[in-house]
Amino acid sequence: MSLQSLLGTVVIAVFVITFIVQAFQIPSESMENTLLIGDYLLVDKLRYGGDEFWGHFVPYRPVRRGDIIVFRYPVNPTQHFVKRVVGVPGDRVRLVNRQVYINGVPLREPYVRYTSRAHDVFRDEFPRLDLPAPGLEGDWYLQMKKLVDDGQLIIPEGHYFVLGDNRDESLDSRYWGFVPKENVIGRPLLIYWSVRDVNDDMPIASTPGDKLFHFAYAATHLFQITRWDRTFRIVN
Repeated sequence: MSLQSLLGTVVIAVFVITFIVQAFQIPSESMENTLLIGDYLLVDKLRYGGDEFWGHFVPYRPVRRGDIIVFRYPVNPTQHFVKRVVGVPGDRVRLVNRQVYINGVPLREPYVRYTSRAHDVFRDEFPRLDLPAPGLEGDWYLQMKKLVDDGQLIIPEGHYFVLGDNRDESLDSRYWGFVPKENVIGRPLLIYWSVRDVNDDMPIASTPGDKLFHFAYAATHLFQITRWDRTFRIVN
């Protein structure tokens, strides 16, 4: 391959990664069973572009209720999170005994998973302004007080309210607030690979220090640890 061809390939790759798709790995259980730890995603970065130039060439549309989005974590923008949008600007959100209500109407959520029988007042009866909760961001608690009316949280313009599908194991908008529109990176498009935790398959227990052994085992057992039923699955 000539230097010119190599440079052309690099430029195209950088363009695609910057503007079109981005690889993303699921790091936590907050979106189970829709997305699992070990799922590797391609994220469509153009869907919510909204830019006048791209709008002429791609099927741009606004973020909608029910969309799964990848975004920069508002508290620490260097981190990327993935959650499901349950409220868009202007919506009034409330949870009563785990049931989400949008503008007074119960939201149908067939994708939601509950892993705990324990009832948590803050988590399951949101919004609550009369008690602190583990994981609750102080700045969000102060902001939330100004946005609650008649027991409902009003979502301001340019922001989204997101929750994890694994509702009992997700630190989401209930705990740290809204996702600003400018923090949205895109939507998961495809699971291009999915792999089980290697420790579940290893014949002997490993420790965090056994990185080389861990890597060698994974490299030689790719077929066994791959979740083939999830590979190349469309995310919805």
